[in-house]
Amino acid sequence: MKSAMPIPLSAPDITDAEIAAVTAVLGTPHLSLGPELAAFESALADFHGVPHAVAVSSGTAGLHLALITLGIGPGDEVILPSFTFIAVANTVHQVGANPVFADIGPLTLNLSPTSVERAVTPRTRALMVVHTFGIPAPMDDLLAVARRYNLLVIEDACEAIGARYGAPSRPVGSFGDLAVFGFYPNKQMTTGEGGAVLAHDPAHAERLGMLRNQGRAAGAGWLDHVEPGYNYRLSDLACALGRVQLSRIGEILALRQAVAERYHALLGTIPGLELPPLAVPGCMISWFVYVVRLPEGADRDAAQAVLARHGIATGRYFPPIHLQPFWRRHSSARAASLPVTESVARRTLALPFFNRISPDQQEEVAAAMRKALGAL
Repeated sequence: MKSAMPIPLSAPDITDAEIAAVTAVLGTPHLSLGPELAAFESALADFHGVPHAVAVSSGTAGLHLALITLGIGPGDEVILPSFTFIAVANTVHQVGANPVFADIGPLTLNLSPTSVERAVTPRTRALMVVHTFGIPAPMDDLLAVARRYNLLVIEDACEAIGARYGAPSRPVGSFGDLAVFGFYPNKQMTTGEGGAVLAHDPAHAERLGMLRNQGRAAGAGWLDHVEPGYNYRLSDLACALGRVQLSRIGEILALRQAVAERYHALLGTIPGLELPPLAVPGCMISWFVYVVRLPEGADRDAAQAVLARHGIATGRYFPPIHLQPFWRRHSSARAASLPVTESVARRTLALPFFNRISPDQQEEVAAAMRKALGAL
């Protein structure tokens, strides 16, 4: 039976507190580069135990600026996963460097340290670690590889705010030379559009701040520019929204954990359906999406069509980057041997997942999934 109302793939969780904070900014002259920017950046830095946070217009903008700030450019290679959002490869390409794709592990779908080490060449300058779907990557092993080969490390934590790793436990985003977060509306917390870069080195933070604001040094005049930069600023409206969302992050993550646990209970008895790990030793998961794997050989398009007829949105997270039309023509993509990535990606299906999804909606999703797999 089709749902009375469509069930979306994601939905932001905005309360009266966020609305009040954004509305208050509208009553001030500071719609950009104002006090909410500084307050949001300070809150992000404090939350992660990192000295500096620089808010930017998107996670993609953050990745771009991180690469520039670390001096990555033409002739350099950056190792990264293919099983992720395409922005990681695009931004490496945009600075003139060469993305080199490494394979992933079959459980958490994060970078395989063994595959990363095999991909290192004399031209490798950096490793871009993605915390896929909010599950922390194996940072101890990946950092060990980076140290052996003197590689810079950028954490792409766009899907993982609030996730923690290690003993003692530390927030993801506190391990790399730089770390990037994204706050698109489908994320755990949102600024509408927006992102941030975390930095340990004050010189990195200073340069990030200049680059996001057309190359202006802090305190310089509006028409004084130290170097070529970009308009990657984040408005005070967005920062006010983000500041309140961040203050609620504990509540948000608990809601999402409960949704994941409920899906596990509802979907765990469907034959052949592989569920994401509910827990990973040494990690605290920050649930971004809930991605299942269909049985080997199942027709994913047909399954999605069944779910769509029931008013249920789904997503193919992620089509491998190295198989995308542009990247198929790229030498590093043609050279890539990524059996786990390709095997997993054929079968992944993201189900509706957001803070306020109701138990009844989740039951509808589970019932439709059972029907979909029974019809294949």
